[in-house]
Amino acid sequence: MEDRLGSIEEEALRAIEEAKDKDGLEKIKVRFLGRKGLLTEILKGLGRLPKEERPKIGRLANEIKFKIERAITERLDAVLKEAGPRVIRGFDPTLPGRPLPRGHLHPITQVLDEVCEVFERLGFSAAQGPEIELDFYNFEALNIPPDHPARDMQDTFYVDDKVLLRTHTSPIQVRTMEVMKPPIRIIAPGKVYRCDSDITHTPMFHQVEGLMVDEGVSFAHLKGILTHFAQEIFHRDTKVRFRPSFFPFTEPSAEIDIQCVICRGDGCRVCSYTGWLEVLGAGLVHPQVFRHVGIDTEKYSGFAFGLGIERIAMLKYGINDIRLFFDNDIRFLNQF
Repeated sequence: MEDRLGSIEEEALRAIEEAKDKDGLEKIKVRFLGRKGLLTEILKGLGRLPKEERPKIGRLANEIKFKIERAITERLDAVLKEAGPRVIRGFDPTLPGRPLPRGHLHPITQVLDEVCEVFERLGFSAAQGPEIELDFYNFEALNIPPDHPARDMQDTFYVDDKVLLRTHTSPIQVRTMEVMKPPIRIIAPGKVYRCDSDITHTPMFHQVEGLMVDEGVSFAHLKGILTHFAQEIFHRDTKVRFRPSFFPFTEPSAEIDIQCVICRGDGCRVCSYTGWLEVLGAGLVHPQVFRHVGIDTEKYSGFAFGLGIERIAMLKYGINDIRLFFDNDIRFLNQF
């Protein structure tokens, strides 16, 4: 067996010395050290040798294996060096580098940041709250008692009778008013959850809600701030209109529309030929909401508003299917 190992070593080293290129060395490696290589077969057969010979033969075989591996590495370096300075282990350092793709913010994040920046320039500060919320903060404190029909509009994900995934970020407003006394000027950005899914709705989406509470706050302040917001986000010449509506936590309430960004008011399929697009809801804070958090309704008044970031992004970029934001199609996302 020792003679056989010596013969394999001699044959392998001679073949390595004569190899002219990388492919030739690879074939030699496979022939002697591969899974079915000559030296590998001997190592696999050690168990068939007499017990007293195994340590000696095993040690010798491993020494030869190490010599062959070192010889292949040294010869490979020599072969590549002989091929010229431009080739180092198959790599040409003079070629231009392959640029790595650069990541960027998701379009929803971009629009969310832009919306928050507009309100922050107007003096609003961002507040945060839990996404897993208590029924009290999500409904009751917002003037939506257990038997109120508005609960059916929310399509709520319930954890149990008193715990749920928040359906809007309005609970942040309630929690803020509990610990902060007027004047208050906050926005509440975050994820919200509703049991709904189609081309314009997803079970999870993003909202930004706002709250302003102080002495003498009126609907005129609300109109001025939201008109400025719409013109900052869409276009300076964007027309805005306020329509009467109903929300349990505001009175009076309004839906805010902007002139259609597609047809500029002429009428098209996007705006159902009305020339207007709904973008958010708002109103003066209902006195009952103030009573829940201990704010004097005789001294203070305020307004609240809420908007969906996906809705704003769809109108801003002319997107007709909200699901595109969450499909992770790189061709779609690269446009932003």
